[in-house]
Amino acid sequence: MTFTDEIKRRRTFAIISHPDAGKTTLTEKLLLFGGAIHVAGAVKSNKIKKTATSDFMEIEKQRGISVATSVMGFEYDGYKVNILDTPGHQDFQEDTFRTLTAVDSCIIVIDAAKGVEAQTRKLMEVCRMRKTPVMVFVNKLDRPCNDPFDLLDEIEKELQIKVRPLSWPIGNGELFKGVFNIYENNLYLFQASKQTITEGVAISNINDKSVDEMIGDSAAATLREELETIEGVYPEFDVDSYLKAEVAPVFFGSALNNFGVRELLHCFLKIAPSPQPATTDKRQVNPEEEKFSGFVFKIHANMDPNHRNRIAFVKVCSGKFERNKNYHHVRLNKDLKFSSPTAFMADKKSIIDEAYPGDIVGIPDSGNFKISDSLTEGEVMNFKGIPSFSPELFRYIENDDPMKQKQLAKGIDQLMDEGVAQLFVHQFNNRKIIGTVGALQFEVIQYRLLHEYQAACRYEPIALYKACWIESDDEAELAEFKKRKVQYMAKDKDGRDVFLAESNYMLQMALEGFKHIKFHFTSEF
Repeated sequence: MTFTDEIKRRRTFAIISHPDAGKTTLTEKLLLFGGAIHVAGAVKSNKIKKTATSDFMEIEKQRGISVATSVMGFEYDGYKVNILDTPGHQDFQEDTFRTLTAVDSCIIVIDAAKGVEAQTRKLMEVCRMRKTPVMVFVNKLDRPCNDPFDLLDEIEKELQIKVRPLSWPIGNGELFKGVFNIYENNLYLFQASKQTITEGVAISNINDKSVDEMIGDSAAATLREELETIEGVYPEFDVDSYLKAEVAPVFFGSALNNFGVRELLHCFLKIAPSPQPATTDKRQVNPEEEKFSGFVFKIHANMDPNHRNRIAFVKVCSGKFERNKNYHHVRLNKDLKFSSPTAFMADKKSIIDEAYPGDIVGIPDSGNFKISDSLTEGEVMNFKGIPSFSPELFRYIENDDPMKQKQLAKGIDQLMDEGVAQLFVHQFNNRKIIGTVGALQFEVIQYRLLHEYQAACRYEPIALYKACWIESDDEAELAEFKKRKVQYMAKDKDGRDVFLAESNYMLQMALEGFKHIKFHFTSEF
């Protein structure tokens, strides 16, 4: 297979949604199709012993939610599929935002009873900003839910994107009979007692009497009427409009029952984009370029707690990544060789010899990498669009066990490198401050410090409104600002100046009083 063929057969995408819409369950079912797993774990509550393959951290298994992005790759029908299952919970949205920089398209999961929820709107904003093509899977049709036409109107209005249904449900809840696959002209019948994948019945003519025999006269009449409405209201599906992120194809089904998932997967593989060009501070990088380039979009500490190891997740943007070959680390300006790069199946890893554009490679890391680092074959360029956001919640972090000072320092250091939260050292009293975008992050950090590093910590309150990075070409004004605001100055992990504003009023006064100082609310400047 040629290099270009390898690129064209890759599909790298994220599954995103509001918590509990069924995102991780859908991921599991897609993995079942790929033969990557053989039994799916239900992610309902911590009472269920089986947990989802993609939720491998202990805290995820206890809470039944995803708190970190997992990467899973598998082969299916000639395609190499790379799924990134993201956290749905808003307290972990920063991890999700960064993951969206590493994918070429997205599948959005929507609960058919609840409709579009707040977190889905936020994630769609990021997709819109990046012009990422999206497909919608309306889930949980086996439960009582909203009218499908109302759902489509809500998706168009709330997510600000045109939709085109490519499958259509026949009833819902107890009356759910199946779905009609508009894209392939097939009818799939639903059997609640069997969690198996049914074969579709090819329908050459929807008016055929056999349809009435399969689903009943009343359901058949309703289906014909609704399909006629769809053809009248929605324009014919156009793949180019989908690739330009102007139209979202919509599929209906029940992920838990593995129903409607195959139709989604088959259509997705046919029409979704292969790896796309990436933007750097110097130029645009095309996947077909001969020389390797890639960037780190995630770092995970303690993938295996027994070995204290960190893994840097690298998205391959161009060329072929090869094991034991020297690559240039742009920020450190030094060449590194990687002897055991890995491919992922959630927490299971296998060493690989090569990877192509679109693939996600795990590189064991002893502290060389930070999020947004670039790797190349010598060219000096940095990939753009991977920010850290200004935290909104702050607490002092203190050691709760004097005998474990070293473990705590190492744990904080490694967890901050993951980008889950940010560490600031107060210049006035030298105390460490943790800043996050969500309250649950504090709990996760405390839990992981205790269970992965055997270091107990406690938090103490601090009243802060915003942390912002500051810089200025006017050194005298910058020095004056730091002198006046000495009680509110901190350094981030990289030693950069950070202003800790106690209130919006205080921030506005600083903005107005120091015209030559730039205040940044993301770390990418």
